[in-house]
Amino acid sequence: MPSDSSPPSLPRSRPRPTGGTPAGLIVLAWLWVAAPLAYGVYELVQKARQLFTG
Repeated sequence: MPSDSSPPSLPRSRPRPTGGTPAGLIVLAWLWVAAPLAYGVYELVQKARQLFTG
């Protein structure tokens, strides 16, 4: 029976590749999704307000 009580070693992390996705493209993608979503939520609130207030 081994008497070594040290914790198991963690796997080493790999170095991150250089390059990747440009930040501007990520922002554009979020806007592509967030703008229609925000508009839909706004319309939902307007319709709900009309439904509950008459």
